[in-house]
Amino acid sequence: MENFNENNIKYLEAQNRVKKLKGFYIHAIVYVLVNLFILAQNVESGESLANLNNYWTAIFWGIGLLGHGISVFLPNLVMGKDWEEKKIRELMDKDK
Repeated sequence: MENFNENNIKYLEAQNRVKKLKGFYIHAIVYVLVNLFILAQNVESGESLANLNNYWTAIFWGIGLLGHGISVFLPNLVMGKDWEEKKIRELMDKDK
């Protein structure tokens, strides 16, 4: 069995991944709760749910949440696999 300590690179990478997942899940929960609250306030005040002005917060925040989700679940989408390692090696070779 592999030793799980803070000096193990795989452990640190997994720990970082868990932090990113946790951050996304907290973001998603807050998004849902805040938008439900806004929706409830609009219903209580008698505003029409068909009014698009009631949804701008959810729309723009949803775009941000989508970007956050892409960065967490598809981190290699833009930069490609092993991009960071290649860039680190490139910069280290350049500094020699």
